[in-house]
Amino acid sequence: MYGFYNKILRVNLTDQTFKEEPLSDEVLKQNLGGKGLATHLLLKTVPAGADPLGPENVLIFTTGPAGGTGLPPASRYGVFTKSPQTGAYLESYSGGSVAPYIKAAGYDALLLEGAGGMPVYLHVTPTGVTFHDAFHMWGKECYETEDMVREEVKEKAEAVVIGPAGENLVALAGISNDYWRCAGRGGAGAVMGSKKVKAIAFSGDREAEVADPELLKEFTAGLRDKGKDNPGVHAYRNLGTPMMVKTLNDAGAFPTRYWQAGRFEGQEKINADYMQKHFKVKPRACTRCFMACGKLSTVLEGPRKGLKVEGPEYETIYAFGGLCLIDSLEEILYLNDLCDRLGLDTISGGNLVAFAMEAGRRGRLEGAPAYGDAEGAAALIKEIATRKGLGALLADGIKA
Repeated sequence: MYGFYNKILRVNLTDQTFKEEPLSDEVLKQNLGGKGLATHLLLKTVPAGADPLGPENVLIFTTGPAGGTGLPPASRYGVFTKSPQTGAYLESYSGGSVAPYIKAAGYDALLLEGAGGMPVYLHVTPTGVTFHDAFHMWGKECYETEDMVREEVKEKAEAVVIGPAGENLVALAGISNDYWRCAGRGGAGAVMGSKKVKAIAFSGDREAEVADPELLKEFTAGLRDKGKDNPGVHAYRNLGTPMMVKTLNDAGAFPTRYWQAGRFEGQEKINADYMQKHFKVKPRACTRCFMACGKLSTVLEGPRKGLKVEGPEYETIYAFGGLCLIDSLEEILYLNDLCDRLGLDTISGGNLVAFAMEAGRRGRLEGAPAYGDAEGAAALIKEIATRKGLGALLADGIKA
């Protein structure tokens, strides 16, 4: 079927084996796209009642039929599993530069099953999987792990990794790539950690056949032409998602004081205008995307001077800013960086910290930081990622 390779790669981590499995056009037509295919495989493979962190659960990576074609919106990959945070279906997505490499490896889906006894990292290519010992990487933060994998693979590749949070099976652990991009929602990083997989590198030279290459090229060029003068595109390229802070705050819909208010008095210190004035901000795009809504931000002054992060996005700002009442974008950027290094989802992370702040205010939780305490928030994030102190209580997520 056009856009697909008609095969998946199934990797058994228990005995370190792999096999290619064919996919019929009928299955691909009935389960449209990477999400449809992954959902089909998940329902077919995972038994009812399976422990999300047990060997019966699977972890699936897909890109979909448009992946690797050059279409601007197709630079994302999806991760699908049973969520340790909710106990239900999980889909999580990330942008950056990895998706084309996943597609180039030559499979419609990578399915990980079972669980190993020792840490490994995988190198996925058109010929299958190579298993590498990752004991020397276990315990490393995400940025360092990415660097180590790229150096050791010794060919042009991109990788997805987990940090200490994923290793410690924290329910809000994500899967990271490109340092600051993350399939963060729902705890996919914990599932990867439960399988003792520290990282997965992808490389290859495969291209799925498309029905009409010239028409695809023409359509892609047309999308880019439409984007050149589009006001929305310019707004996202110049300001990114932080522009939503002022808009939603003015509308009374900016999440504040752990969901108890819709306006934050300190929004002038955490919005897009502040970011443009006090940070060095450079637009960054996912592969072949003209939006460039990502913002590589460098703090120019103060205690966090020199800190560089792609972000913060609107959701991270409301999670640590509005919900926690932290009125310093520099400190929010620091908390963003801390979560990215440890492999924690910033949205769930900020929400959990704010929950602890409110519980502490009500006298229901000892040792919680107060609202507005950025250093206390940072300390709690570290405890959550390592399951120490108060973090041991919070590491299984808000539901628990």
